[in-house]
Amino acid sequence: MDLFAIATILIVLSALFGYLNVRFLKLPTTIGLMVITIVFTLLVLATSLIDDTLLEHEKLLISQIDFETVLLDIMLSFLLFAGALHTNFQQLKVQRKPVLIFATFSTLISTLLVGIFSYYLLKLINLEVDFIYCLLFGALISPTDPIAVLGILKQVGAPKKLETKIVGESLFNDGVGVVVFLTIYQIAKGGRDITFGHVAEMFLVEIVGGIALGFLLGWITYRFLKSIDDYDVEVIITIAAVMGGTVLAQYFHLSAPLAMVTTGLIVGHDTVRESSMSKITEQYVDKFWELVDILLNTVLFVMIGMEILVLTYNSQFILAGLLCVPTLLIARFLSLMLPIKLYAKKLEFVPNTNLIMTWGGLRGGISIALALSLTQNMHRDLFLVITYIIVVFSIIGQGLTVGKLIKKLSKE
Repeated sequence: MDLFAIATILIVLSALFGYLNVRFLKLPTTIGLMVITIVFTLLVLATSLIDDTLLEHEKLLISQIDFETVLLDIMLSFLLFAGALHTNFQQLKVQRKPVLIFATFSTLISTLLVGIFSYYLLKLINLEVDFIYCLLFGALISPTDPIAVLGILKQVGAPKKLETKIVGESLFNDGVGVVVFLTIYQIAKGGRDITFGHVAEMFLVEIVGGIALGFLLGWITYRFLKSIDDYDVEVIITIAAVMGGTVLAQYFHLSAPLAMVTTGLIVGHDTVRESSMSKITEQYVDKFWELVDILLNTVLFVMIGMEILVLTYNSQFILAGLLCVPTLLIARFLSLMLPIKLYAKKLEFVPNTNLIMTWGGLRGGISIALALSLTQNMHRDLFLVITYIIVVFSIIGQGLTVGKLIKKLSKE
């Protein structure tokens, strides 16, 4: 099956499932697509007891999609740029200190806590897994997914200060989380020569270098947009910034996600918009990237739903996944506690910010992509099942209730 055929099938399914959601379920797009895709896949599994033709075709489709590459190397840059483009820069500037600490310190603390909790939890159900692999799991599951968060928060009407914290953290902590994951991954593979200096260098190059590249790309894009007034070409310039910037980041081993977030924030800044875009250009740029965001989101969550076919069905693995859901929430709550206490009064946090951010910290495709990159000796099958259960609970369970939680707790 060639690339065009695979893309066609995914988009046709996305359109069909999107229609069914809007017509009948009326759930937020992210949640509705995932629910319908999982139900569809389970029906395919059920019908395979009579005729496995459809199941074999779906398995063939999934086997030919390199989920890790498609998401991390291609889709993520477009989605992060689109998300950052519509983020309130002024609010983010005010909240920059807690957002920075959430994205770095809290991600590291969560990684450690999840590693410790899962190590003893797996022992409890007679699954012997080395601590380094549990720590690796902590690194892949701790970052909140900006794609899932942005898709749902748009529809729940959260207070702007709170929305900025959750969205800002999600936009930046995946870049940090990927660097932490890659560092622990190298150690787990047997890279004993990795020292603190190597880790510090990786963080500096990936994170600081990625943000610096984003600033450079944002400035170049701004200069190009300012020098002309042609909305067609200006939209193409923004596409070139994302695609060219991603290739440059990958070539120089910088964080492409952080580069795209930074570029999107600069291009989306009110001052930049007013001085570089006409009203009609601004409308076209916004509408184009909204469409890209919606299209890629629909395809992504259809792919996530279909990944159920690659899971290893083992009762111990499923039990481990169910038990890890509350432990992950506890780890996230604890990891946010100190930063929130430090800034709660100074920046006038809404009531119960920790509880809301804990429940609003959704996991999504990034965690699944990282879990798929594990090797078999890193207990890939086990951690993939656990990750999938957490992601499904996160998007459906937390996603459906976070709006009501925000409305209730933020007013207390």
